[in-house]
Amino acid sequence: MRRLHALALALCAALLTLALTAPVHAAALQEALARFAADSYGETETAIGEVAQSGDPRSAEIIQALAEGRLLYGPGRRTYIKDKSAALFDAATGESAAGEPPAGLKPVRVNNRIRRAIESAMGGLTLLSPDPAKRLEAAQAVFKSRNAAALPTLQTAIEREPDRRIKRVMSEAQAAIIFLASDRPELDRLAAASVIAERADGDAQALLRNLPPGAPERLREAAQRGIDQIESRLAILKAAQNVFYGLSLGSVLLLAAIGLAITFGVMGIINMAHGEMVMLGAYTTFAVQEVIRTSAPGLFDMSLLIALPLAFLVAGGVGVAIERTVIRFLYGRPLETLLATWGVSLILQQAVRTIFGPNNREVGNPSFMSGSFELFGIALTWSRLWIVVFSLGVFFVLLFVLKFTAFGLRMRAVVQNRRMAASMGIRTNWIDAATFGLGSGIAGIAGVALSQIDNVSPNLGQSYIIDSFMVVVFGGVGNLWGALVGALTLGVANKVLEPFAGAVLAKILMLVFIILFIQKRPRGLFALKGRAVEA
Repeated sequence: MRRLHALALALCAALLTLALTAPVHAAALQEALARFAADSYGETETAIGEVAQSGDPRSAEIIQALAEGRLLYGPGRRTYIKDKSAALFDAATGESAAGEPPAGLKPVRVNNRIRRAIESAMGGLTLLSPDPAKRLEAAQAVFKSRNAAALPTLQTAIEREPDRRIKRVMSEAQAAIIFLASDRPELDRLAAASVIAERADGDAQALLRNLPPGAPERLREAAQRGIDQIESRLAILKAAQNVFYGLSLGSVLLLAAIGLAITFGVMGIINMAHGEMVMLGAYTTFAVQEVIRTSAPGLFDMSLLIALPLAFLVAGGVGVAIERTVIRFLYGRPLETLLATWGVSLILQQAVRTIFGPNNREVGNPSFMSGSFELFGIALTWSRLWIVVFSLGVFFVLLFVLKFTAFGLRMRAVVQNRRMAASMGIRTNWIDAATFGLGSGIAGIAGVALSQIDNVSPNLGQSYIIDSFMVVVFGGVGNLWGALVGALTLGVANKVLEPFAGAVLAKILMLVFIILFIQKRPRGLFALKGRAVEA
């Protein structure tokens, strides 16, 4: 009975408090809304702050209407909100405007300064939202706007916030406001500088550089230490990001070169049409996506999985046809083989231009390869990460085929001693055709991957053929591990050199390095062994 009595008293007290504060909120809101009718940017900015601090539940709706150009003012300094159906509502009461709309209504003007004030006010109003995503977005908005009016709400939000990550961002926003506030104690501003420096990104660095003139010397020194600390961290992150870009470039080179490593190693054929096998794989992906777009849009996320075996079959089939009709008549004549395959590459390019046209073709990214994410401060794209994983998967599957299957055993026998393999009953001519088809098929699935990060055009393969030969020669002709190490090494070295030397000079330096390396190790990093090879 006593508990029920106490509960009733508490309820009455809450209702009484609400009844007393409601007129206060309404009066504050009315006074703030009147400023919007002054048609002055300064008054509008003041009004935004007063609306946000009024405590009225309609504050967020009013400021949102201002941001969207739906806040109007008219005679008698009254303000109205126009909803999406063009109906008018009184901004102060929320009641529908009866009768004909007042004459001479004008939208409240907005400029960049007002937009920043709106962003800050909305951030302050959503800092206490039950949705964690909105609280995080609000804290980030306050950090950027650094509006001192949001400081009381921010302090309350920090005390209530259960999520450590959101609480850290709120603390950074609070530190940004305090750091720039000349009326705050120096010790508070020094502590704020430390919090900002720990954020360690470009926004924090820009904030520390914008210390207003006349700031205390100790604060300037703390800001400079923070700037130096951030620059060191950003340099490390940039180097790490370049390494990742190098690995992704290396994985692309590995996909493009791994098939060439097989054909070059088994048959000694300089196949200048290898890049066109990559191109055929990319166009196969485009054709698959076009069919899916028109016939079964729901399967679009599966388009790459469907395109992979088809690209392997198309490119592999074309490779076998080239070997059976052109290359098998030119074994032992490397110059004629080079010229013949170069002619074949031109024929394939022109055939694709005739069928698909000369312009770039759009190949979409499935949902699992779209967007990016951040890991330890490094921005990584899902498409490149999946290509790294995919290229390593292809490498190990191919390694398994060559080491633990009958076809792989016969192929390695032909590589080590062709005459002895033939005398043991191995049909070397069919091994040559199958090997050439396998290498071309792998180039085709490389084209599927490259279609996600490069333009699909008739010239796609030409962009990778020279780099593929560099990888094969550097790693060791016919050696898969050499191709892996060579591709990743050249990819990382290229991306590390680019910031200092530029893209063109970095490529030239890599070519010079390969030439000097071959002078010392003509067979590459991992040379094949065998009687035929030694001979």
